[in-house]
Amino acid sequence: MSNPTEAIKEKSMVIQKEMLGDLFTQLSNAKENGKKVVYTFVPGNLTELILALDMLPVYPEINALQSGMRKKSGSYIKDAEKLGFSEDVCTYVKCDIGMMLNGNIGPTGEQLPPPDLLLLSYTGCFTFLKWFENLERLYPGVEIAMLHTPYQEDGKITDDQINYMVKQLTEEVIPKLEKVAGKKMDYDRLSKMLENSSKSEQLWVEVLQSAKNVPSPIDSYFAGVYYMGPLFTAFRGTEKALEYYQELHNEVFERMRLGLHPINPEGEMKEERFRLVVEGPPNWTNFREFWKIFYDMGAVIVASTYTKVGGVYDGGFRHEPEKPLESLAKYCMGCYTNLNLPQRVDLIEHYIKEYKADGFLINSIKSCNSFSAGQLLIMREIEQRCGVPVGFIESDLVDPRYFSYANIKNRLESYFQMLEQRKIIMQQEGASI
Repeated sequence: MSNPTEAIKEKSMVIQKEMLGDLFTQLSNAKENGKKVVYTFVPGNLTELILALDMLPVYPEINALQSGMRKKSGSYIKDAEKLGFSEDVCTYVKCDIGMMLNGNIGPTGEQLPPPDLLLLSYTGCFTFLKWFENLERLYPGVEIAMLHTPYQEDGKITDDQINYMVKQLTEEVIPKLEKVAGKKMDYDRLSKMLENSSKSEQLWVEVLQSAKNVPSPIDSYFAGVYYMGPLFTAFRGTEKALEYYQELHNEVFERMRLGLHPINPEGEMKEERFRLVVEGPPNWTNFREFWKIFYDMGAVIVASTYTKVGGVYDGGFRHEPEKPLESLAKYCMGCYTNLNLPQRVDLIEHYIKEYKADGFLINSIKSCNSFSAGQLLIMREIEQRCGVPVGFIESDLVDPRYFSYANIKNRLESYFQMLEQRKIIMQQEGASI
């Protein structure tokens, strides 16, 4: 008999876990193996540049969310607050700082190496700037490179913006990377990596769009955070990532062919009662409990904005091997947190209509202004445009003090009751026509 506390995972999730485990082992041995280490962020990351120079990336947000899932973030956050960080500061930042104060132990239990370079590719989140200022204090003398990404104020990417980004890449970012790596950029190798990226992105989009099927074979929010991992972090551009997405694609489309429901930690869902679009990041400290509320009610998230934080690929963007730097520039400017509010509303409206969603739900994160600013406006706009019931819950990224299971469960149960009543009314109206 299986252990009821052990999460059931699809094969692709296991592969992804093995990939991440291998990365953290490489990181723990980086200094003795002469590997240089770059700390950077997920939105608008320049992973292909880092890997093309044989350096290893570290993502502070990933460290923080992993700490949250391992129930370690609460003590890390308190340690950062004792150091003077306010309760209102992004809890990713406080968790990351607290983790470093406690030995910088990664999710595999091995110590992460200090950075040789801090690479900040700013993409719509001002907190990133302050975060790296604090990392610079923790690692005095470390090399620093910044790529400033213009905000899509008018909802489009212009040639001037692309040229501005490429100039920074050629004059600031790549020279700093080359200096730390001790070698010159191999642009043929970079182009090959971008070709792999493009192929992986295509497979990823097809996986996401499988949720248009009824029933959906995937959950695009909870399971989606596993699926997006290799593409959004340390593996984009690698053969490993391409193999992973080919495996995931085969797995998902076989499930769709068989008419199967999504897999959750306790097994396969038996019924799809509600189809939802969700805005905002998930809570990591109680991730499995949070997910369980949804699958117990037969609620499947068919599209989410959080799985676009590392790139809105279903809008048509693909990395271009023949235009490597221009392609990286467009990628950075196209991440979800770099979109303006009208663009975000349009995207959500598209998801609700294209994926035949029954409702729209916002998980508002207390300490994440990059997502939560404007969410009430988004909610009103979607209600008016789409006519679907909207819901609103509140939690936090990795601070367990701001996750109230009972409160969230009560709100969601009320919301699901509203969705059920609407379905009954619509069925009655359809029968009377």
